[in-house]
Amino acid sequence: MPTVPVLDTAFFRHWLELAADTVRRESARLTELDSPIGDADHGTNMDRGFTAARLAVLQDPPQSPGGLLVTVGRTLISSVGGASGPLYGTALRRAGRALGDAPEATPPELGEALAAAVAAVRELGGAEPGDKTMVDALLPASQAYTGALADGLGVAAALDAAAGAALAGAEATVPLLARKGRASYLGERSIGHQDPGATSAALLVGCLRDAAEARPGADGPGADGPDAPGADGPEERR
Repeated sequence: MPTVPVLDTAFFRHWLELAADTVRRESARLTELDSPIGDADHGTNMDRGFTAARLAVLQDPPQSPGGLLVTVGRTLISSVGGASGPLYGTALRRAGRALGDAPEATPPELGEALAAAVAAVRELGGAEPGDKTMVDALLPASQAYTGALADGLGVAAALDAAAGAALAGAEATVPLLARKGRASYLGERSIGHQDPGATSAALLVGCLRDAAEARPGADGPGADGPDAPGADGPEERR
C-alpha cells in the first residue's frame, strides 16, 4: 500500500516554489494571451506577485499550511496589479482560513480549501462557469479533485485529475464570449482567445499535482493502477 504524501507546511512551501518558478517560466506566454483581450500584463503581474510571496514566506516562515496560504494570498493582494491580485489573493486567503492552524491537512480538507477558493473568486468577481474567467479552470479542478477522492483515489492521483480538468477548462475558454473582466468590453472580439486567468489558474493547480508527485511515497499516477484516471505519463501533459 503506497503511503500518501503528507500535506504539511513543507508540501505547500514546495508548491509555492514550483508555482513561482512556473509563473516566471510562463510569464511571457501569459502576457501574450493577455495582449489581445486584456492589459498585456498578466504574466508580469503574476511573476511579481509570486516572487514577492516566495520572499515573504522565506523572511517569516509560516508554521502551518493554512498560515502559508494566507501569507501568500495577502502578499498577492498587495503586490499584483489589476484584478488578478485581489482574486488570487482572496482565493488563497480563503483556502488558508479553511485549513486553519493545523500542522497538516487531510486530503478531504484540501478539497474543502479548494472549494473555498473557488467560492471566493466567484463571490468577488461575480463570475459563473462559461464567463471566460479563471473560474472555468478552478471549478472543474475542485470538482475533479473531490470526485476522485470519492472514487477512492489517493491525493496525488486526485490532484492529477484536478490538474487535467483545470487545463481542459482553460483551453475550453477559447470559443467563449467573455462576460466578466476587461475582456468583456471587447464583446465578440473576445472569442477565439484563451483566457489568461484561466491559464494561470491551471498552472497553479498543476503545481499542486507536481508537489504531490514529488513527495516520497506519493500515491500518484500509477500508484492507483495503470488504468486509474489521470495515470498518463508526463509526456502526455502540456
